[in-house]
Amino acid sequence: MNISEFDYELPADLIAQMPADKRENSRMMVLDKNNHSIFHKHFFDIVDYIDENDLLVLNDTKVIPARLFGIKEHTGAKIEVLLLNPSSGENTDVWDVLIKPSKRIKEGTVISVSEDLSIIPIKKLEDAGEWQAQLQFNGNLYEILNRVGNIPLPPYIERKNQTDKQREFDKIRYQTVYAHKEGSVAAPTAGLHFTPKILQKLKDKGVDIAYVTLNVGLGTFRPVKCENILEHKMHSETFEISQVASDKINNGKKQGKNIVAVGTTSVRTLETAYQKFGCIKPCCDSSELFIYPPYEFKVVDKLITNFHLPKSTLLMLVSALAGKDFIFEAYRQAVENKYRFFSYGDCMFIE
Repeated sequence: MNISEFDYELPADLIAQMPADKRENSRMMVLDKNNHSIFHKHFFDIVDYIDENDLLVLNDTKVIPARLFGIKEHTGAKIEVLLLNPSSGENTDVWDVLIKPSKRIKEGTVISVSEDLSIIPIKKLEDAGEWQAQLQFNGNLYEILNRVGNIPLPPYIERKNQTDKQREFDKIRYQTVYAHKEGSVAAPTAGLHFTPKILQKLKDKGVDIAYVTLNVGLGTFRPVKCENILEHKMHSETFEISQVASDKINNGKKQGKNIVAVGTTSVRTLETAYQKFGCIKPCCDSSELFIYPPYEFKVVDKLITNFHLPKSTLLMLVSALAGKDFIFEAYRQAVENKYRFFSYGDCMFIE
């Protein structure tokens, strides 16, 4: 399958630079897979589409302020560091990081971020600009990051000469209202549309909710660069499923409920777990699952998702669920009707 099959033209002015005035006011395109119908709604209408026969699965990961600006020791050169993930599980001292500019960085270079935090590259990794680095800090790392770090917005969201007020705005809006477990460098963006009020309305209708955690890395959003998509290798991302969540999902499937995944990260968590265990088990594991047509879904029945980048693995995943031709017709209508694309943009609900 050639990567060109998953390309499309997107006017630059449709890439959302800011979220909707209120989370629930985002537009929502509803795709009915059974009769290939497309409806144009708003996210607050989601309450009309989900009921007690559905189980909602949310990714409760929390975006960390992983974008850091430091000074190279001895030269004073300005260096930007993006923390990606701890190199070895729970050890928060050694991380895989992305450094810009990286050409003049050598092993042992000290990058000073603050009085409490320094970063020392110790091993160059295969991908350009990526290093394994030692973090030297005094106190709790996440508390330090909350003080000195910045939310790592995607590069297509432009922030020039950003004020403190704007930074605080993004810290709130580039985070789901149910974010709980720190560890992601990108938001599970389909969840950005939910509000406590929407969640409560769904609960009042008898909708049960299960929370899983997948820590989102850069690999999820990077475009596929090889011509033949079968040659693409996904970056590994850690996930966790609790006993409570696994019981809800397994029981829901037995009861004939529809599993409604919120975001492609929830999809990959559930489908990876099923592939490994034949059911949903409580676990801490990692996913390198690449979903593309004609993948057969074992757990997920419905999906809430944003509009994705051309040639991305996320676009391939939704094409596998709804059918490639149907998805591309939906994207054509989204462009025609000026939907807002990507992380801060509008969403679709695939029934």
